[in-house]
Amino acid sequence: MAKGRAHEKLQARLGYRFADPDLLDHALTHSSAVSPGKRIERSYQRLEFLGDRVLGLVVADMLYRRLPKANEGELSRSLNTLVRKETCAAIARQLDIGSELNLGESEARTGGANKDAILGDVAEAVIGAIFIDGGLGQAYEVVERLFGDHLDQAGTVRADPKTTLQEWAHGRGLEPPVYAEVERTGPDHAPAQSPRPLTPPVPRPGSRAGARPRTAHGLLALKPRISSPNRRSGPVSRRTAAPPQLAPRAYRFVDSVRRFAKLCAP
Repeated sequence: MAKGRAHEKLQARLGYRFADPDLLDHALTHSSAVSPGKRIERSYQRLEFLGDRVLGLVVADMLYRRLPKANEGELSRSLNTLVRKETCAAIARQLDIGSELNLGESEARTGGANKDAILGDVAEAVIGAIFIDGGLGQAYEVVERLFGDHLDQAGTVRADPKTTLQEWAHGRGLEPPVYAEVERTGPDHAPAQSPRPLTPPVPRPGSRAGARPRTAHGLLALKPRISSPNRRSGPVSRRTAAPPQLAPRAYRFVDSVRRFAKLCAP
């Protein structure tokens, strides 16, 4: 890592001047630029970890204050939109962070300065560096200034199909589905993926839903039966007893999973 790089122009764009400029240089150093034995100590990875948490806390507070009528699900969607790698990479591009990165030769040659994954990570690392250098108050001001324009848009974002499916499963006590990538287009640094549910959601172990049949295949194989109130019932021997009938609530659960499986079918 090149000591003494103050990144004066970047500090001006950030609107924050570091008391310790080496912290900023540390936040801009990719693991490819340092020897393998010193990557933990000298690359931005640990600062990224810290900055991710600081960013999440600050954005959560901003959303809580600015969207007083939003429920938990709406706040979570807005939070995820604001702290995801794509948004962080967009912020990094606005700051022209790519031109300030410390990259190894091979990473620089393959366009590392323009990769969403790297730019998003570095944006979080810079926030972590500001937090260490100036405290939470300074980090809050920088995040609010950089992410403010995106905050207003996040409040109107509708859930994408994948998120809708995840929330549907979570709300019913199910494990999230497993996905398979069926198509990938676009450049390597910004691919457009087409995921498709490979298996429908299954009950979580220990949940109410999990007390019912354990796999989606088992649920689909069930033939739900609900007894009719007008049906006459007589004594049934133990040996010839019919399988237990599902209660209306269990029937609805099985039926919803069966309908979901049809939607996932080829």
